[in-house]
Amino acid sequence: MPISLFLALKYLRPRRTYFSVVTVISILGVSLGVAVLIIVLSVMSGFDEMWRERILAFNAHVTVSAPGGIDDAVALVATVSEINGVSGAAPFIQGPVVVRRGNQILTPILYGIDPELERGVSGIDREMRQGSFDIVFEEVLVGVDFASNAGVLLGDTLLVNSPAHFMTRDEIHLPEELEIAGIFEVGMWEFDSNFLICTLSVARELFNVEGDAQALKVMTDNPLHAHRVAETIRRELGPFYTVIPWMEQHRQLFTALRVEKNMMFFLLIFISIVAAFGITNTLITMAVQKTSEIGLLKAIGFSSRRVMSIFLWLGFIEGITGAALGLGLGLTALHFRNDLMHWLSRAFNLEIFPKELYLLSEIPARIVHGDVAFVILLVVIICTLAGLVPARRAARLDPVNALRYE
Repeated sequence: MPISLFLALKYLRPRRTYFSVVTVISILGVSLGVAVLIIVLSVMSGFDEMWRERILAFNAHVTVSAPGGIDDAVALVATVSEINGVSGAAPFIQGPVVVRRGNQILTPILYGIDPELERGVSGIDREMRQGSFDIVFEEVLVGVDFASNAGVLLGDTLLVNSPAHFMTRDEIHLPEELEIAGIFEVGMWEFDSNFLICTLSVARELFNVEGDAQALKVMTDNPLHAHRVAETIRRELGPFYTVIPWMEQHRQLFTALRVEKNMMFFLLIFISIVAAFGITNTLITMAVQKTSEIGLLKAIGFSSRRVMSIFLWLGFIEGITGAALGLGLGLTALHFRNDLMHWLSRAFNLEIFPKELYLLSEIPARIVHGDVAFVILLVVIICTLAGLVPARRAARLDPVNALRYE
């Protein structure tokens, strides 16, 4: 063991007590900074991943559309399904509707599908809580939050009309009476509360679609390569069709999440910098207390560089100890994050994480090892450099003045 490291370890333990209270407080400050950084970055990464998973479970990896709709959806599905990288395709019609239930007026999105083809491109059939996914004409599937808000149960009926019908002057369109055949829950408030699913034939009547479908929902073997598959589809179908990968459809959302994550890291790193000032203050106090010992070391031949290394070792030890404690605290908080959220909600009668605002039912989190390693490395470097000021002060100490009154 280097003598400077040996002395740094000796200085960390006071003569009369087992721990130095000031040192413990400094280490706790570093721990809290590291824990907060790890928690926030993991939650932001979790938001990104959960949004990606939930969006891709409900929406298309690639959307194929044409002006005026798609006339021969069956042939187009067969053509697209043969393209390398495509795992499935299904036609759909989507648009806003007006739903009446008793005295309530709701405005969800109606999603018309072919139930057989939809199984190959969507996981909604696996998210059914009640009823069956195999709907027929005049049947509809609703989300669990929509059912709760509207006060409907399995077997109830809804009066559904399209805003397009309100614009026609020559004829009157009566609303469709649809029976609730199933209730699904995908875990995203936006979908569970704002989407109705019906057959293509019902959607065609409501939206006055003359062709088979509005667009084609295409799923790929790897969502991260959807842009490559989109280029292949675009070349295969020609310029008449519009082909859009999911990255372009949801670009603003994921860009906003990435920018927010970077800004949160930039702001919260100042917690660790403030904790490093506490380490600097502790080491300056220690340098004053150890003036005579430092003078004796220099008198027997210790170089200024070796004296400086004692305080740099002290900053490093406090930094690595605080980072290790912060890592454990952060991982523990992430593990029990939802339990803690529910306890706080019950204890204070306050909605900590409202689904209506965040569109998710739980706090997501994904521990990215690269982010954790970067946080720990950066904090240890900051804490090590925090010992630079007392180290320079100790290195410039004149042994004669230090030992004058000894």
